[in-house]
Amino acid sequence: MSTIGDILFSRDHLWVRMDDEIRATLGMTDFLQDKMGEIYSLRLPEEGEELIKEESFGLLEAKNGRRELIAPISGEVVEINYEALEVPEIINDDPLSEGWILKVEMPSGQEFEDLLTEEEYEDYLNEVELEEE
Repeated sequence: MSTIGDILFSRDHLWVRMDDEIRATLGMTDFLQDKMGEIYSLRLPEEGEELIKEESFGLLEAKNGRRELIAPISGEVVEINYEALEVPEIINDDPLSEGWILKVEMPSGQEFEDLLTEEEYEDYLNEVELEEE
């Protein structure tokens, strides 16, 4: 069972941190922001909109191209990091803290439990790097 403050990762390079029993904060992993380069703009859903796991919920535009953001969990968007929308470079500077992108209220914690631990995510990154060689 997860505890408050646990961070897990998706294969689409987003992290999810449990804030309490039903709320989670989402952000981009260091790997993704590093791969994309300097972030120019971010398109995110409005507060009150629903995220559906494994569906696109936003768009990232950066030096190295565009990338759809894929929801690692389902739930209602309850807060957006407006600072990251106005100054997207904070995601490059601090992706795991100040550079969070949104907060979601989840109907179930099960989707969180299905994400990768830090160790599993690092193993996944190693597999991805081998495939790209």
